[in-house]
Amino acid sequence: MKLSNKGRYGVRALFDIAFYNDGGPTQIREIAERELIPARFLEQIFQDLKKAGILGSKRGPRGGYHLAREAAEIKIGDVLRALEGPIIAPLADEDRPGKQPDATSSIFRDLAISIERCFDEVTLADVVARGESLGLRRRGKESTSYVI
Repeated sequence: MKLSNKGRYGVRALFDIAFYNDGGPTQIREIAERELIPARFLEQIFQDLKKAGILGSKRGPRGGYHLAREAAEIKIGDVLRALEGPIIAPLADEDRPGKQPDATSSIFRDLAISIERCFDEVTLADVVARGESLGLRRRGKESTSYVI
């Protein structure tokens, strides 16, 4: 299994919203700058995530994209399915009528189920916690200081 840029960028962008804005409205331009993702590509990704109910949006100067649910409720598997389709493609010969049981197909099916389960066990909140444990710093609002 190989993740496309779309899947990886989607998870990174959602992490950015959850980590830097606590899931609140964030403009694409800000995410693109922090995560080094092309803004045009993010727009396409966000449309798919919005359609899947993972993101919401708010118009206006204080608007942007926000998490539609709490970060702890958003599974990485849900994100990848929204952006890439099924995480593991079904095996070609799996459902052919009259086919004899096949040990290798059975093993690959079990492995595919395990991989999908692994993606579903990790939430966006887990990714945020990992960022914190790695020492990533949230950028606060910079205040201007005047010294004479």
